Amino acid sequence: MGVKVAVVGGGSTYTPELVESLCDHEDRLRVDELVLLDPDEERLAVVAGLARRMLAARGWRGELAATSERARAVDGADFVVVQLRVGGQRARLSDETLPVGYGCLGQETTGPGGLAKALRTVPVVLALAEETAARGAGGAWLVDFTNPVGIVTQALADEGHRAVGLCNVAIWTRKRLGHYLGVGSDALDVEHVGLNHLSWARRATVDGVDRLPELIERFGPELELESGSPRGLLELLGALPSYYLHYYYEHDAELAAQRAPGHVPRASAVAAIEAELLEHYADPALDTKPDALSRRGGAFYSEAAVRLMASLHAGTGDVQVVDVPNRGAIPGLADDAVVEVPCRVDERGAHPLPQRALAPEMHGLVEHAKGYERLAVEAATSGSRRALVRALVANPLVGQYPRAAQLADAILAENRRFLPRFFPEDGGAGGAGGAA
Repeated sequence: MGVKVAVVGGGSTYTPELVESLCDHEDRLRVDELVLLDPDEERLAVVAGLARRMLAARGWRGELAATSERARAVDGADFVVVQLRVGGQRARLSDETLPVGYGCLGQETTGPGGLAKALRTVPVVLALAEETAARGAGGAWLVDFTNPVGIVTQALADEGHRAVGLCNVAIWTRKRLGHYLGVGSDALDVEHVGLNHLSWARRATVDGVDRLPELIERFGPELELESGSPRGLLELLGALPSYYLHYYYEHDAELAAQRAPGHVPRASAVAAIEAELLEHYADPALDTKPDALSRRGGAFYSEAAVRLMASLHAGTGDVQVVDVPNRGAIPGLADDAVVEVPCRVDERGAHPLPQRALAPEMHGLVEHAKGYERLAVEAATSGSRRALVRALVANPLVGQYPRAAQLADAILAENRRFLPRFFPEDGGAGGAGGAA
């Protein structure tokens, strides 16, 4: 029996990659109905047009629908994939530039920029989860790819929703390390552990042998470039940090680069890429994913998303790296703390597998960041400025007062139209989630 998948933020330029993966993995997950939801009807029409041509070229027999009505999208859905971006690339540009004026890094998922994104996003995703619970199929799952994934998934877990967080870092790392070793990624077992965008690969095992020390020795320059962290640090940690950890380990150098004349924020680059992609997508002769999509980022996300949905649907019990409550997996962390670890996935959910204790330098940073994430959820759900300032004080990339208070006021002023919980006097105006 087939399933219904609703994609929130269906007008995203990522969507053709998801469509391709659904076709590639049809032997594992047969989708009868695919619904793309987005408030930007013009953009949605362009993306949906390409999706239809791609599906027709692949001989897909299901139904594809495009809508701006949330109820239509989630009604009867077995899976709701969330890839929205409240405020679009314009809000992202603010997230990446506003903090720099206060002596902080500008980034869309970490630091104060990530917190601003969480404030806009968490209430929207929670409302979507409530509607999914009410209108979706029995046992419907919400799969969240929307950043900051760790904070959004923590909010969903705190409210008891059937949700799993998903990021492309783990699958990208596995494929890259497999490439260097000359083995298929399925032959490689990577010990991936931490929080979303704050994780380490501590082992890379092939046939029972940990090859990570060899990888660092043989491919140190390549791994240094891809992780953003110096080779000496990789050797010191005995692990490969995710790229996002260089914002912590190389903080001053990154901030200096963002302050340098001529620096182009990633948001500006992505906006230009998206404009080019949408122009390609509008070509009525195009019926395949264009090569230019590889420059958008998020590599292999769609493959990870389809694999996750397939395993949740069929209960295959395979191991995938996703974001779920800890439940004892990482020693010393609270059971309800959402972590990013290998999980065994079946029809009942993703079950975290026991991990070795984190080294002190890792454990301390994880605890610090998790405290911040919990306060970020509190701020986003309560609309409390006090909670917002506390979250900024707790953020490892901010931490100073009165800087935190100044940043809080700047973030609120910049994002006011998207934050009705902070400004109820505005009459509850707030943006719906658009494409990622």
